Amino acid sequence: IICLLCAPFLQAQLSQRFKSHWFDGKAEISSYELTQSRYGQQRQGKAVLIFVTEDFLAKEQVKANQRSKTTIPVLKSNRTKSYLTGIYPYSIMSSSFNSLRQKHPLIKSVASIQEWCGQSYLQLNAKKETLDFTSHSYFEGEADQTFTLEENRTEDELWNLIRLRPQALPLGDLKLVPSLESSRLNHKTIEAYDATASIEQKNNTTIYTITYPKLQRSLAIEFSTSFPHTIEGWVEQSLGKGAAYTSTAKRIHTERRQYWRENDNTSTKYRAPFKLD
Repeated sequence: IICLLCAPFLQAQLSQRFKSHWFDGKAEISSYELTQSRYGQQRQGKAVLIFVTEDFLAKEQVKANQRSKTTIPVLKSNRTKSYLTGIYPYSIMSSSFNSLRQKHPLIKSVASIQEWCGQSYLQLNAKKETLDFTSHSYFEGEADQTFTLEENRTEDELWNLIRLRPQALPLGDLKLVPSLESSRLNHKTIEAYDATASIEQKNNTTIYTITYPKLQRSLAIEFSTSFPHTIEGWVEQSLGKGAAYTSTAKRIHTERRQYWRENDNTSTKYRAPFKLD
């Protein structure tokens, strides 16, 4: 976790309000009521978003055990979903790491999907001029691959950008690599697709919408207009076999906690407000 007395670049680029909130040694945890469309039916489940700052090793692209001259501060998001498809469960986790130092902030994105048929894992490492991918999957055509794309904006990094600088969200026509989760769930070729992005104000919230014409998919993320831009929910829509499918999430509860210290059996009581069980 990054302290308030960080490197000079943080003092120059980030407001005192931002530093006081995000460098307080805690993580923000939000739970969501999830309705996930899968196999043509609506599934009820739960989602959790966790945002936290931490020290990161840029070369190895992993969390650092301690701060040093080789570490950089990042904002990390962990996004989890859990729901049942009939008799068997789905468990999905996506992680994204945005640098607080670099102009182009994405460093790394990861998505993993577990269900009774098998597991899939997809990792993106952002280099100076490329996006390097590693894929492992039990599906034919997706297993044990490495490939590279030219440097480009990605959907996954935008979740962090909403929390960091929503005024910097890209708008209009653009090229965008869709979320690793959606690419794997829908078995789509991973590449930069034509997309359009727009913003709409709604009372005290802002809705940021991304649409991919070729994929016939859209994602609308609703967040509080005022700082710290808490994500209130999202709506994902897609077309498949002529039918429209919609997945939604609505926020239940948010707290800032040092959850990594609350790992004994008595700490299960802290789950109650999140309504995850």
